[in-house]
Amino acid sequence: MAAIFRRLPIWALLAVGIAPLATAGEGNFFTHLHTDKAMANVTVSPARAGPVEIAIQLETVQEKPLSAKAVTVTLTNPRSKAKSLTVEAERRGEDKWLAKVTLPAAGRWMLGLGISMSDTDNVSIEAPIVIK
Repeated sequence: MAAIFRRLPIWALLAVGIAPLATAGEGNFFTHLHTDKAMANVTVSPARAGPVEIAIQLETVQEKPLSAKAVTVTLTNPRSKAKSLTVEAERRGEDKWLAKVTLPAAGRWMLGLGISMSDTDNVSIEAPIVIK
């Protein structure tokens, strides 16, 4: 399936909500997630097994800062025997959040964000990340 995505132009991937895998700086991993309600720029630092920090910047679909009530981060590695990890991110600004977690293994993980916009409005988005 990944081979199919590699052959598609970037605009086709973005049109269906799939951000291409990318690295941001040496040792970090960056991805962009979006839905019809919210977008998130996420940097995992460092992108290796062990303690990591996950910096999250939330935006509206108009690319304006998005203020949320709460953000949770869930990491799942289906090929590992490790259990899913869920942590509450800490607010670091109007649209910035930080989560700290220890990843027990390298590999391809699914990073999920649970964004609580209000008591009744929640957004869930996820994307694959690569941990070395």
